[in-house]
Amino acid sequence: MPDTPQSLPLQDPAQRDAVLHAVRFDAKGLVPAIAQQHDTGEVLMMAWMNAEALAETLTTGRACYYSRSRGGLWRKGESSGQVQTVLDLRVDCDGDTLLMLVDQAGVACHTGRRSCFYRAPREGGLAEIAAPLVSPESLYGA
Repeated sequence: MPDTPQSLPLQDPAQRDAVLHAVRFDAKGLVPAIAQQHDTGEVLMMAWMNAEALAETLTTGRACYYSRSRGGLWRKGESSGQVQTVLDLRVDCDGDTLLMLVDQAGVACHTGRRSCFYRAPREGGLAEIAAPLVSPESLYGA
């Protein structure tokens, strides 16, 4: 059966609740969420979501995560402008990992790179395989 992507935001509260109930959050109330560019398949980043962040993402269609370092919600792009629009969401077979198909505006990584996965094992150790596209200072005003 061919897959028909479900556009976010989800308007039906019962549908949002069904998704929330299908997710198995860990003991800290978190679930890993992988952001993948919808049209290229490029894996952009992994972050954590709690139930509140997932509910907001489902409701708005804009990626919202839980920042463990800040101890609160983190709306992707709120300070950098590098917004992730979530076009579809997948829950894995165990319900303990999310895959979000997103349309990334600009870069996804706080280092100024398109993807957070820019290091790979190469001769001599771990090498950077992608250069920053924009300076972190220009993203965050530091």
